[in-house]
Amino acid sequence: MRILLVGAGGVGDAIAKIAARRSFYEAVVVSDYDIARAERTIAWIAARHGDEVASRFTAAAIDASDPDAVAAVARQHGATHVMNAVEPKFVPTIFAGALAAGADYLDMAMSLSEPHPTDPYAKTGVKLGDDQFALRGDWESAGRLALVGMGVEPGLSDVFARYAADALFSEIDELGTRDGANLVVRDSDGNEIFAPSFSIWTTIEECLNPPVIFEKDAGWFTTPPFSEPEIFEFPEGIGPVECVNVEHEEVLLMPRWIDAKRVTFKYGLGEEFIGILRTLHQLGLDSTTPIRVRSENGPVEVAPRDVVAASLPDPATIGPRMTGKTCAGVWVTGRGLDGAPREVYLYHVSDNEWTMREYECQCVVWQTALNPVIALELLATGVWSGIGVLGPEAFDAAPYLELMARAEAEGGYGQAWGLQDRA
Repeated sequence: MRILLVGAGGVGDAIAKIAARRSFYEAVVVSDYDIARAERTIAWIAARHGDEVASRFTAAAIDASDPDAVAAVARQHGATHVMNAVEPKFVPTIFAGALAAGADYLDMAMSLSEPHPTDPYAKTGVKLGDDQFALRGDWESAGRLALVGMGVEPGLSDVFARYAADALFSEIDELGTRDGANLVVRDSDGNEIFAPSFSIWTTIEECLNPPVIFEKDAGWFTTPPFSEPEIFEFPEGIGPVECVNVEHEEVLLMPRWIDAKRVTFKYGLGEEFIGILRTLHQLGLDSTTPIRVRSENGPVEVAPRDVVAASLPDPATIGPRMTGKTCAGVWVTGRGLDGAPREVYLYHVSDNEWTMREYECQCVVWQTALNPVIALELLATGVWSGIGVLGPEAFDAAPYLELMARAEAEGGYGQAWGLQDRA
């Protein structure tokens, strides 16, 4: 396996660092628009693991917005797999570039949605991932695999859902992805500050779009942003967190392969974060449409959302100022294999202190990065295989969770997953 990793920001950097502890691949090309970022990642690997390990990593420059450029870099390095680790707005071009190069493809966030302009809460418009699934025939004809939504959420959450359907439940009422944390970021004086732990560009897209819900009798439909708040009790000391509906890929992926009466996604944002997002929307600062603004070199065109992202701390850099844990998981209700009512929460907790010590990565980006590396190892060893455009639910979940647990015991991947019976 020869991997072209597109993007050396927070998540891409963490993917390379996690992969450095494993031996299932021949080479990893760490690429970025700013090649210096890719070179820094490889220098860290050399310093931590030695030149022999680092020799399997190569830095390259790439323009993720150009499918021809992506294909050219993939061909130049003989990539068998293209790992997309940049913002979802680049999904179409990297997706096309991988196919043109004859490589398999993985991402952690799918092609963007387009809510209906006159009725955003109707069952119309383009859903997350629709543009990718529309091209499944091209991937099948080429005999190539596009494994989409293979991060933590979506990704590990979908693996948990498949495991619950296969091994824990005879009938599923609801698959409810629930994400919460007790993370705090402080400035140099110890004061708590607003600093999102993930890309604000992506966060705005997820949180201000109409959330999607799936019901077996109704299909997919949307609700207003931040709807249906609930208090969810998270494990390992995180405790109760208010969660609200958010647009997310799990709701579009899980029903394609898993029989469930209802599928939801709720995220623990907090009142301050929701208030800031609403203000950004009211001021038009969430827009991706460039506007004309003044600069010292004359008028320039700039998207308001890009200005917001540039004004906030880079999520990859806030780890040393962050404390706490983040939890991703799926709350499943229905009937167990014995036919009795059952309720479980399958989850993965990532502790910032541990991820900073082991990888010098903050816990949210590390947790996201962990899962595609596990998937790549399963693909490299032939445990997972397929063609076309597939989500994580299309594969057997047991080997994935077994590898995660085994590698955790070996010190290879890190923190293990858990299961709580809540009935």
